[in-house]
Amino acid sequence: MNPDDAPRPAGLLHDLTVLDLSRLVSGNMLTHVLADLGATVIKVEPPRKGDELRAWQRDGVSTYWLTYARNKDSVELDLRSADGMAALRGLIARADVLVENFRPGTLERMGLDLDTLAGISPRLVVVRISGWGQTGLFADKGGFGSLIEAMSGFAAMNGFADRPPVLPPFAMADSVAGLYGASLALAAVHRQRAGGPAQVQEIDLSLFEPLFSVLGPQAAEYGLTGERPQRAGSRSPTHAPRNVYRTSDGRWVALSAGMEATLARLFDGIGAPEALQDPRFATHEARLRNVEALDDLIQQHLSRLTLAEALRFFAERDITAGPVCDIADLLGHPYMADRELLVMQPTPDGREVPVHAPPYKINGQRPPIRRPAPSLGQDNARWLAARAE
Repeated sequence: MNPDDAPRPAGLLHDLTVLDLSRLVSGNMLTHVLADLGATVIKVEPPRKGDELRAWQRDGVSTYWLTYARNKDSVELDLRSADGMAALRGLIARADVLVENFRPGTLERMGLDLDTLAGISPRLVVVRISGWGQTGLFADKGGFGSLIEAMSGFAAMNGFADRPPVLPPFAMADSVAGLYGASLALAAVHRQRAGGPAQVQEIDLSLFEPLFSVLGPQAAEYGLTGERPQRAGSRSPTHAPRNVYRTSDGRWVALSAGMEATLARLFDGIGAPEALQDPRFATHEARLRNVEALDDLIQQHLSRLTLAEALRFFAERDITAGPVCDIADLLGHPYMADRELLVMQPTPDGREVPVHAPPYKINGQRPPIRRPAPSLGQDNARWLAARAE
């Protein structure tokens, strides 16, 4: 038996088939979530080069592809050819969900408008990801994540007031849209399977709107006050103290003590129990107004402690604080091992690297990785031969 035809462990979505025409992160994140949950995800890739994620490499390995394409099948199709489009229509007929992130109008120019798709698969769910949405002022405008992260309000609120706005160092807008898209796709599938008249469900998902939505009540607050939010580094606009503090050995700890009881234990521990009666720190509003002095008071104490000593200090007093970790810290952290948060995945050149496991447990079990990321066109025989039959 061909290993690709061997039975795979069933997941919650074992009866869901997803056709992924997307490129880069947003669509791949969406289908990554569904694939980890057991869906059959058929990744359609252009000839020779495949998805652009394959080109994002470190030390000769496409780490993004390795991470986001696990549990997926790869079909290599030339969608500029008649044969390729005929094969694609055959795959659409077998799919429950189609995911694309072309510029608006591209699907229609390919001859796959919603009416045509309904004729192929009457209960199809079509998730259409774009920078700004399928309609509206910017529908024809390119919309890469960095542009969205800048225009959504995120960069303006990220960083320090006396320094430039800061873009995130990962594909934030794409990732948030992909997570929204997975839940929207499942909601639409639920609607389709509930019965009623057959109708294609179109989900218009921009990169901008999901990111704007997770930034919280900034629109409501501006509507109330007329004040633009100011960059405050690691501080919070809602409570204090909340910041990162340097220890004597050059490490950092993050502390959030917005509750009165926690703050009382903190002040007592640093030898300043009277601080809670200090007019500068006695109320929530006063602490926000005097946050510089409050941070200085805490920093003076932590500057005398190593990271290990600071963590013991916080643990003994049940104060919500922890170390600032980088990936090297995390790979050796006992929490990661205890929760089985990392799995080893093979690389094409025979090495193994750690990747994140599915970030949840179901009935006490973390879903297994059913197969590693596929090579380009690895599953052509399985899916295109099935069409020929």
